[in-house]
Amino acid sequence: MAALSGLVALLLVTGTACGADSARPAGEESISITPTKIAGANYVAPARDVDSSCLAPAPVEDAVDPARIAVTDPRLLDDICALGLQSKVVAVVAKPGAIPTYLGRSVSSLPTIGSPADAIRAAAARPDVVVGDEGAASPFGSARTVSVDPNASWQDRFRAVAEGLGRRGAADQLLADFTAKAKSIGKGIDATHSQASLVRFGTDSETLMGTSSFAGQILALMGVQRPATQRAPGDAVVTPDTFDGADADIIYIAFDSPAGEKHGTSVMRSDRWLDMGAPSWQRTFVVDDPIWFTASGPTAARWVMLDVQQSLNGFSG
Repeated sequence: MAALSGLVALLLVTGTACGADSARPAGEESISITPTKIAGANYVAPARDVDSSCLAPAPVEDAVDPARIAVTDPRLLDDICALGLQSKVVAVVAKPGAIPTYLGRSVSSLPTIGSPADAIRAAAARPDVVVGDEGAASPFGSARTVSVDPNASWQDRFRAVAEGLGRRGAADQLLADFTAKAKSIGKGIDATHSQASLVRFGTDSETLMGTSSFAGQILALMGVQRPATQRAPGDAVVTPDTFDGADADIIYIAFDSPAGEKHGTSVMRSDRWLDMGAPSWQRTFVVDDPIWFTASGPTAARWVMLDVQQSLNGFSG
């Protein structure tokens, strides 16, 4: 129930999308992000309290309760954060700055030991268990390994991490609670009568994100409809002939890099973009690419759900 209480508390976090047109501010890790617009599109979560990302520690359910955890895939820190076990992490195989900042300072401040791992620092970490893909324990000697298939669904990865850390029941309950909450919020904002487009800008490309994208999966759980061009699992690169396929009742926009933001900004200021329905109605929102598309875990899923709750159909908390 601790995990559920934390989830309910997190669902009370709200923000408003407003402010002057400016570049995206630095410091996503800070508690308050200055409201901003990018090329006329509101940033959907200008006041995201990332330090509330991690839930209360889930109680151990069996004899497996490691005191010292090493992680070889930084993406799995999302799962550990959802279980509230980040304080047990003693080493992350990653370069400095590679830990996702949306997980808050209790996670982004965890010790990194390089990628590939520095052998001396790995030995000094002395983990009880190593969480990662097959062969993850190799830098850490004989430590027990929790092998997680990097190609599994985000839900199955979470279950695998939780089971290896003695908390499978907590993971099942959290996922069930999330699904129920997503459906409830979707009903409350009349999601089934709205079509949302997902557009991700690269250095010189625009991609329509399909239903199998991480954000696409969360929209589906909430009952949000998708435009005809985005109802297939795969993503589709926009061409001059398919440009209008980006339009919908609302457009969520992400940039995969600073270069992607520069390119996307130029497209969003073009006449062809501004002539589409959603931009002309001021129904375009910029979202965090690391949360909506790069990450894939229960913590990121909650943030996507809250972003949609704040923005779809003019909902305000």
